[in-house]
Amino acid sequence: MPSRSERRARPLGRILAGRIIAFAMLAMLAQLVAVLVEYARDPENLARLVLERESAELAQGLTHDDTRLGFQLPEALAARYGTANSGYMARVRTASGVVLFSHCDADCAEHFLPLDLHPPTFWIRTLVPGYPLTFAGGHTFNPGDHVVFIEIAVTGDPQGAMWGVLVEEVLDHMLVPMSLTLLFVLGATLLSLRAALRPVAAAARQAERLDPLGTDARLDAEGMPREIAQLAGAVNRSYARTRELMAAQKLFTSAIAHEIRTPLAVIRLELERLDHPAARRATAELDELTHFVEQLVTLARLEASDRSGFVPIDLATLAEETVSTLAPFVYAHGASIALEVVPAPPVLGQPALLKDAVRNLIENAVRHGAAGAGGPSTGGGGAGIAIVVSTDAGPGLTVSDDGIGFTPADPAAGGDAPGHYKRAGGLGIGLEIVRRIALLHGGSVAISGNAPHGARVRIALPPADPLTPAR
Repeated sequence: MPSRSERRARPLGRILAGRIIAFAMLAMLAQLVAVLVEYARDPENLARLVLERESAELAQGLTHDDTRLGFQLPEALAARYGTANSGYMARVRTASGVVLFSHCDADCAEHFLPLDLHPPTFWIRTLVPGYPLTFAGGHTFNPGDHVVFIEIAVTGDPQGAMWGVLVEEVLDHMLVPMSLTLLFVLGATLLSLRAALRPVAAAARQAERLDPLGTDARLDAEGMPREIAQLAGAVNRSYARTRELMAAQKLFTSAIAHEIRTPLAVIRLELERLDHPAARRATAELDELTHFVEQLVTLARLEASDRSGFVPIDLATLAEETVSTLAPFVYAHGASIALEVVPAPPVLGQPALLKDAVRNLIENAVRHGAAGAGGPSTGGGGAGIAIVVSTDAGPGLTVSDDGIGFTPADPAAGGDAPGHYKRAGGLGIGLEIVRRIALLHGGSVAISGNAPHGARVRIALPPADPLTPAR
């Protein structure tokens, strides 16, 4: 399941798309500034564009048939060319001098060409240089077989006709082309990125299934981009170093445990020859140390275990066999043990390891669980402890007792990391063995109280393939 930080992380495609769009917007803004600066430096060119736009819009009011021309001022231009003293003047006439429309006073007539003059196709004259725009000009149009000349004069451009021209220029020559370019670039980039990251996504799924302790734990960098392949190679080398370190740790732990076993056996034989209460206490403590050494050996063996030898297991049968084997040990220490099983789906695992996990929990309860319902015990025995081993349909194995229970380890006092538990007087290594066995089988360990007192430890395991028969 993804962690919270992984869920918060944004997909690379979204990050890249956002940056491409952001830089495209900056580029468009820079180009817009450049366009405005360019037009601001050339008012004559801007006046020419205003003349072309205004005359083309006025031409929309022309009507004609084979013999007759007419003109109706467009409503959108009524505020400019239908209102007195608006700062905009216009005259529409034929090539022969017949005036179809005039919004002009006596002063503006001097800005236009004489009526008896055959008009050129296009002309413009600056009346006052610079801004605001003040100019006069004309443009010839050919509706049908007719020739019509439209003349306009602008004094100060009070209604901002030049801004309409600038907006059209920006839309036609900048926003539309750049938006299309951005669309194609963004689409091509995302498709290329998706294709490039496909092997990376496959490697991520492969990494989720990797067993770091497995001899073949490595990521396949085939088809990855070089930079990602380098990361995969670093991960593979890290896995290899981890396996080497754990192998060295296993060898060291196993060697130390085996070297200690023989001296401990010799010391125990010597102590058994002494008939003294202190020798008996020393023997009991020596048994605890021997048990600890055996647990170290078990931990060392766990490091070498893998899932290649897993077989289907019936938890009820496994629990029954384990309880039968340990019952004499439990009763010899003054405790009791019961078995409660229900039908459960089979699990994949190593029977010996799962039996070790249950055995550790039972021995932990017997050795360190006293002082519960049966009262305090002496010598670390389990007098009065009632132990119940049960299975459930989870599937899971549970060992519960009515002893002193577990308490969280205190890291400040030199204990284990938060989330690790141990009984008072116990070293906690038995629980670590149980936890590692559960992890090796793809399961987990949950510790809780057992009302009114005591502990309950459940090993949850994933079910095996239902078509696979259990042993």
